[in-house]
Amino acid sequence: MKVIKNPPAADWAALCQRPTASFEDILPNIRNIFQTVQQEGDRALQAYTLQFDQVKIDQIKVTEQKISEAAVQLSEDLKQAISIAYQNIRTFHEAQRTETVDVETQTGVRCWQEKYPIEKVGLYIPGGTAPLFSTVLMLAIPAQVAGCREIVLCSPPQNNGQIAPEVLYTAALCGVTKIFMVGGAQAIAAMSLGTASVPKVDKIFGPGNQYVTAAKQYASQGRVAIDMPAGPSEVLIAVDASADPSFVAADLLSQAEHGVDSQVLLVTTAAAAIPAIEKALTQQLAALKRKDIAAVALENSSIICFDSHQTAIAFINTYAPEHYIINVENTAEYVAGVRHAGSVFVGPFTPESAGDYASGTNHTLPTNGFARQYSGVNLDSFQKAITFQEITPEGIQNLGPAVEAMAQAEGLDAHKNAVSVRLKSLS
Repeated sequence: MKVIKNPPAADWAALCQRPTASFEDILPNIRNIFQTVQQEGDRALQAYTLQFDQVKIDQIKVTEQKISEAAVQLSEDLKQAISIAYQNIRTFHEAQRTETVDVETQTGVRCWQEKYPIEKVGLYIPGGTAPLFSTVLMLAIPAQVAGCREIVLCSPPQNNGQIAPEVLYTAALCGVTKIFMVGGAQAIAAMSLGTASVPKVDKIFGPGNQYVTAAKQYASQGRVAIDMPAGPSEVLIAVDASADPSFVAADLLSQAEHGVDSQVLLVTTAAAAIPAIEKALTQQLAALKRKDIAAVALENSSIICFDSHQTAIAFINTYAPEHYIINVENTAEYVAGVRHAGSVFVGPFTPESAGDYASGTNHTLPTNGFARQYSGVNLDSFQKAITFQEITPEGIQNLGPAVEAMAQAEGLDAHKNAVSVRLKSLS
């Protein structure tokens, strides 16, 4: 990791750049994939799976038998862990239910809002270098709580030509209605356009690599809604002299092992602590199964040192991290300073891994600085709000003149007349 000390504000934008290709660079490939899937349907999905995943598949939809068989392939310990995570995540998302908003804005004018589930949702579950069955929990549970009628899941096959049993088991537990063995941008195209096997959905959820993210953005241009741009994972850790170097190194590596395009950033006000953290990084990296992946991610990452906490906090908000770990003595100051982040982990004993798996919060979060504009996935992500209004005769008499005046000022005579004819009928 590169060490940068007290960078001026003029350099912050460059330091906040993620190691990803631009949407414009990827767009031609994405457009071609969508066109091919639209024209050739399932045949295109099979061809792309062979091309990108080096797996030949005869049947895209996963059978009920395969889903049932997955349960016996998992240990009881893992099933128990998944059960604990399921309950915590469900508890947190059920708590996000809101009461119906119902108010009389003035005498005789009643307005209310009701929330309804999005009927058909598509969940994308990455499965390349690691089968992310935890993401099934994060996406399918709120869809289940919201009451979505159809929950479609797409995930790429492993080298053995099957979806990981952990993914299948968790999907069944969470009420997923259909599972398809297809990944990458072609999976997003399939859920966006529909094929003979894969149904078209109303909204697509889930993280993925640069191509999946670009495909979701392309799909959102008039085809379906998406949760957010959610690409390669990232973490920013704020530390001071109080932080345990082994904790810091473990948190950096837990994100770096996701993929070579992951980014980890350490922001510190304690330059003297950097050598101990670097030593712990080296020791822990050597013991990782995915050390080659993590090592490449670390090469694209930095340690940035500031003299003051205030400047550090300002930089962190400029970066707008997906995951933000606050491992400092005065956590209150950093928590109060949060303006842009996907999910925040407060204190030395709150690793990002807890949120990734089982604390209850959702781990599907905005990356690449989009935490400035987007929230992470939550219960509202799977719902739409519809507003209603009802006006009594007294209400239209009270409100009508104001509407008439505004419509006349905008030159919309028919709008004015829709009120005027009603007022005339009451006079």
